[in-house]
Amino acid sequence: MKPVVISFFHDETCTFTYVVFDAEQRSGVVIDPVLDFDQASGKVSYESANKVLDYVNEHQLTIEWILETHAHADHLTAAQYLKDNTNAQVAIGKGIAVVQKTFKKIYNLSEKFPVEGEQFDRCFSDGDSFSVGSLTVDVIATPGHTNDSVTYLIGDAAFIGDTLFHPSLGTARCDFPGGDAAMLFNSIQRLFALPQNTRIFLCHDYPEGDRSPICQVTLAEQKIANIHVKEGNSKQDFIAFRTARDHSLAVPRLLLPAIQVNIAAGHFPTPESDQQVYLKSPVTFPQIGD
Repeated sequence: MKPVVISFFHDETCTFTYVVFDAEQRSGVVIDPVLDFDQASGKVSYESANKVLDYVNEHQLTIEWILETHAHADHLTAAQYLKDNTNAQVAIGKGIAVVQKTFKKIYNLSEKFPVEGEQFDRCFSDGDSFSVGSLTVDVIATPGHTNDSVTYLIGDAAFIGDTLFHPSLGTARCDFPGGDAAMLFNSIQRLFALPQNTRIFLCHDYPEGDRSPICQVTLAEQKIANIHVKEGNSKQDFIAFRTARDHSLAVPRLLLPAIQVNIAAGHFPTPESDQQVYLKSPVTFPQIGD
């Protein structure tokens, strides 16, 4: 099967959102939608999500699912806004429960905050599958970047989240809580074992120079040319490289607000007594002697 895949690139966070659908039955999914959020002002807007909705409405599509490849650290999800406008279900990988438990402690969230994925309509396990029109969606657990990372294989198209980037940029970082370079290497090998005609769709691209953002690469390109994990690179070398590189990376700009919203399926915290919504931001002070 060859689904129709339409990409939308969010310049501010370098994120791809996808509308994937069955051309005959007009049923589809949205993968990794982005909410516009200005951290300095706290302002939320829906310009990017509305571009997706405009396409959906113009082409008379029925969106059945809003699929997250993981709880993103670099942008806030527009899942709830799209759900309100499409009646679709919101889903993520079952590993979200581990992520929620971890970040509930980091943010000191309320005891009432659920940590078994209840905020999502569905939490998929490795090997789950479901239908969208005449298309079959297979769920492949691909942890390593995060515990909840999954790949959605829809016909000949694999939506791999942050597992791999463009071959010239390599692979995802593994230094977030629960990240594991050995696990990521194993997940990538699962992707490399997919049929050779599989189209690989990226969650991000950070083009250098004059290159335009690229959302799709071939499986062969990743296996032959990925600078971090091409065929022939050993697991031990990858772990050593990934660990050293991750120590040098800056914290994503939107990590603190993004994780807080994304582990809740795009729900913001409940308004407080003044009817204002607030996001928490942990503060770390230097230790004596630092």
